[in-house]
Amino acid sequence: MDAYRARVRGKAAVPAITVGEGKDLGTLDFDHPDKAVAACLLSGAVGTHDLDFLGGILVQLANVVSKGQTVDAGAVNFMLSMVKGVEPRDQIEAMLAAQMAAVHNATMTFARRLNNVDNIPQQDSAERAFNKLARTFTAQVEALKRYRSAGEQTVRVEHVTVNDGGQAIVGNVTTGGRGSPQKTEATS
Repeated sequence: MDAYRARVRGKAAVPAITVGEGKDLGTLDFDHPDKAVAACLLSGAVGTHDLDFLGGILVQLANVVSKGQTVDAGAVNFMLSMVKGVEPRDQIEAMLAAQMAAVHNATMTFARRLNNVDNIPQQDSAERAFNKLARTFTAQVEALKRYRSAGEQTVRVEHVTVNDGGQAIVGNVTTGGRGSPQKTEATS
């Protein structure tokens, strides 16, 4: 319990989404007494301060998990939870997180179908879709990583061999001699 409390300490509680019933079927709302506070908390959790963007991304998440006119509040909140888990810093990251949530949802659907096939054509179809979706998700994770690193690249040398009598230099080398000292990058 202490580890759980430490992980959530300092994080604002974010309200859940509710789905209207009866004549309001499919209408999304916040499970919070103050709708303005709920919108602020939720927009911060998805990396935006634009309420139009928040409304749009919520509708898109609801559309991913809806079946006809029926929207499952639990499924919407699960999708929203996946987006919040990425902790998007801006709207681009929020959109990518929403796509990742949708692809994950579809991947798991095809995993279930693959597990319940009746014939080879169904197996082949489910397997192809599952593999494509799984690769897409991996590509999305890499895209998020690249976007967050702002193009910084790191090169790490894992193994270097120096034979007998050889020399190895790692790092920047300053050479002396005539004129001003010159800084060169060591590559030997």
